[in-house]
Amino acid sequence: MSTEVPSTGELDALRERADRFLADLDEEYYLHFSGQKESLDVEQVYERYADLTLLETATRMEGAPAELWRFACEGFLGNLTRAHQARLAREEAALESTVDGATVPYRMLRVVMSNEPDREKRRALEESRIRLLDEHLNPIYLEAAQIDRDAVHQLGAPNYYELYKRFGFRLDDLAVECRAVLDETEKLWEREGDRLFRSRLGIGLSDARPWDVARLFRAPDLDQLYPPDRMLPALEATLGDLGVDLHSQENVHLDLESRPSKTPRAFCAPIEVPGKVMLVIQPIGGKDDWEALFHEAGHTEHFAHTRGELLLEDRRLGDMAVTEGWAALLEHLVTDPAWLNRRLDVPRPADLAYDGAVSLLYFVRRYSAKLLYEIEFFQADDLPSMRPRYFELLSDALKLPVNPESYLDDIDGSFYVIGYLRSWAFEAQLREFLRSEFGNEWFARREAGDLLRELWSLGQGPTADELLKDVTGATLEMASVAERIREGIS
Repeated sequence: MSTEVPSTGELDALRERADRFLADLDEEYYLHFSGQKESLDVEQVYERYADLTLLETATRMEGAPAELWRFACEGFLGNLTRAHQARLAREEAALESTVDGATVPYRMLRVVMSNEPDREKRRALEESRIRLLDEHLNPIYLEAAQIDRDAVHQLGAPNYYELYKRFGFRLDDLAVECRAVLDETEKLWEREGDRLFRSRLGIGLSDARPWDVARLFRAPDLDQLYPPDRMLPALEATLGDLGVDLHSQENVHLDLESRPSKTPRAFCAPIEVPGKVMLVIQPIGGKDDWEALFHEAGHTEHFAHTRGELLLEDRRLGDMAVTEGWAALLEHLVTDPAWLNRRLDVPRPADLAYDGAVSLLYFVRRYSAKLLYEIEFFQADDLPSMRPRYFELLSDALKLPVNPESYLDDIDGSFYVIGYLRSWAFEAQLREFLRSEFGNEWFARREAGDLLRELWSLGQGPTADELLKDVTGATLEMASVAERIREGIS
């Protein structure tokens, strides 16, 4: 590939076109996945910006700033599988399952399962969901993955894994840290995971199955502590204490309505950064809704406060661990004892802190195993052969059998998994700094809000490592997450 540095004029032209491309894509994703538009017309969006997705563009941008080069390469790969994205969305939106005479849209199966107290009905729902996934969606996922696997050679890399290492992703170093976290927390998860399953569902960890996990984290026994009518006021009050008036933010839009074809996965769509930011959740009830709202509010406030004059790569691209870190910082307030005492006045906040810590432990172990799996997956020649490897790695980490059929749909692409992993370390270390500087009720201090707004304004420019170093002097370390979990459990 070329190593000649593109001219300033070329880079500015790319930035302008890319900004419109990403805005149009985010709006399309928002309308479809919020359940307001039946089709996901990404193919038309790619056609309008065909110049951005050419191999020639990706080759030319190798000498550009790393984030622009990555954008061009991802645009090239995304264009090759744009039809697959559209087909997946169509299939997902159209698929339905009939269990015990009740018809449930595919995208609502997890929601219904999480609200179902009868274990055998949950099992039937999950088995139906997995059957639909394997029969209708996995063939599309597989075809797209094989296209990506072959196309990276045109970008000068032997495989997808090596391509992302060239982008500066420290995959191997993070994998070492994740193996250490898995080893260090194995006994802790076996003990505390078993305790949580028994107390909430009446089964031990060794007897738990995939259809039990959604119910476990739905935590219906906590519903009375997280009433739906107090959720939005609690967010508004929390942001208000930090100096953010949610009602006066004309660039922020909350989409909290329940729609049949709305994805159950909460998301933030930064259509214009910072001009138009959409926060979307599909309410299912209880603590899960609170965590989803606060998580997406972290993304939303980050993008809504980003300085509009920043370069494209600093507004829209960059290190995804940064925006995921801001999301985690607000999400984890929902189980923070000091926040609970201030906002909800629950009887035993330490119990909720424990619940939050065990939940985080589950997800840290799950995503650590996901990273190890994806590193192997993206170097594999025979992708279907990775199905049993997915089962092996994830089941070992979680100490319960996972669905091997999810070996394709459990990959977010672009190694986004490292964004989540590093965000949890970023949040753990930054939270400790905020508590040391402003006290345990840092979230109620205007000075803390001033600092957050200043950091949010930087967008995605500095990496999570750079932000943490500048603010606290510390080095980003996955071990900090294990320490945070132990604090909550103790």
